[in-house]
Amino acid sequence: MMTAVSTMFWPILGCAALIAIAGLYSVMLTGNLIRALIGVEIMIKAATLLIILGGYITGNMGLAQALVITLIVIEVVLMVAANGIVLRIFRNDTSISTTTVSRLKG
Repeated sequence: MMTAVSTMFWPILGCAALIAIAGLYSVMLTGNLIRALIGVEIMIKAATLLIILGGYITGNMGLAQALVITLIVIEVVLMVAANGIVLRIFRNDTSISTTTVSRLKG
C-alpha cells in the first residue's frame, strides 16, 4: 500500500497545484465576472482533489467522500447566489466587467 501511495501522491499533488494555479490566474487576471466565477469553480475542484487524496493516504475514504459531498453542495449554493448577483449587475449595466462592480452604489 505504501508504494502505491508514494507513487500516486506527487503526480496528483502536482496536478491539483496546477489546477489551483489555473483557477487563481483566472480569478486574478480577468475582467469578466463569469470567468472569475469559473476560476473559483476550478479552485474548488482542486481542493476537492486534495481532499480525496488526503482521504486515500490516511485510509479514511468515507470521511473524505462526506467532505467532498458537503463541499459540492456548498459550491452549488455559492455559484447560484454569485450567478444571480452577476445577472442583476448585467441587467443594471448591460456589462459584466469587473470595473462596473466598483462603480455600483447602494
